Amino acid sequence: MELALTRRALHVQASETMAITAKADELKKKGVNVVAFTAGQPDFDTPQHIKDAAKQAMDAGFTKYTDARGIQELREGVAQLLQKRNNLHYTADDIVVSNGAKHALYNAMQVLVQEGDEVLIPVPYWVTFPEQVKFCGGKPVFVQGNGFALDIDALRASITKKTKAIIINSPNNPSGAVYPKKDLQAIADLALEHDLWVIADECYDQLWYEEQPVSIAALGEEIKEHTITVNTFSKAYSMTGWRIGYTASPPTLAERMAALQSHQTSNPCSIAQKAALAACTGKQDFISEWRKIFRERRNAMIEGLNQIKGMSCDLPHGAFYAFADISKMKQSSTAYAQELLEKKHVAVIPGKPFGMDNHIRLSYATNMEQIEEGLKRMKQ
Repeated sequence: MELALTRRALHVQASETMAITAKADELKKKGVNVVAFTAGQPDFDTPQHIKDAAKQAMDAGFTKYTDARGIQELREGVAQLLQKRNNLHYTADDIVVSNGAKHALYNAMQVLVQEGDEVLIPVPYWVTFPEQVKFCGGKPVFVQGNGFALDIDALRASITKKTKAIIINSPNNPSGAVYPKKDLQAIADLALEHDLWVIADECYDQLWYEEQPVSIAALGEEIKEHTITVNTFSKAYSMTGWRIGYTASPPTLAERMAALQSHQTSNPCSIAQKAALAACTGKQDFISEWRKIFRERRNAMIEGLNQIKGMSCDLPHGAFYAFADISKMKQSSTAYAQELLEKKHVAVIPGKPFGMDNHIRLSYATNMEQIEEGLKRMKQ
């Protein structure tokens, strides 16, 4: 009997970022010296005080179910962290802790988007945004920008009676762009004028190099009531494998997302929640130290990419990605990435799944030796 799959399953595409990473890992297992610029995670270890908190939780027997939305003290810690760091004023009741930011985004989509709704997604975008919209029965509407900058007029022109939300991501994955306050204010004005929701992915908010990013929900009470802010412990604290992300939103939405999560996954990992609490309340100075290292790597990566014939790359102001223009090479990003991996054993991510097939994404979340070696091979 032929298996009948749902439209949801058939329409959702597998992650190309995961696919090329898997190919690179396969070559490494065969003994090939691969330089990987694919990592979407810091290469630093999780700080010791965070790991110690997890060990203490295990020793204390904190290994049972918790509140589905996360333990009270962690939600209070997140609220305090957002206030101190982002000028966002939330209470514990506004916070839902989930199994990573991807899960938090999924919760947000599920409570906001239904069949036929349209969601505006500025280009370039994180690969998961359109897939999650489609999984809810919604339609992703891609809005071209001015390079990596937002085009407010194009956003305005894309709004229809079916538009439900706008997704913004600053600092941006894949481009590293940081949206200026004036653009965020323009988005806030559009959202309020047309009664739209803003889903603000701020997972890289602590990885900035020139000017600290602004949270759109901090622009005023009105836009805060129309915003779901999504963040994570993965990037700033190098806790990708711990799978702890969260949303901050109006309490009615938080209640619905918590109810949804209670039937999906129950609670996030109890031990990881205690580790995240230590991240919230413990020392934060290492983040600025990591930022300095990432800035040095960024500068070396961009300088090197701009010396490669047929390639150019703008300076990213946040995250840890370079999004290089390969349009002069006259081949698709997928073909270029495959050829680079096969011939020079350098792994990069094609720009196509980010909405820009004439670009490739390179992560500089790796040591300087690897950056120099990878650039050397690419120049060859």
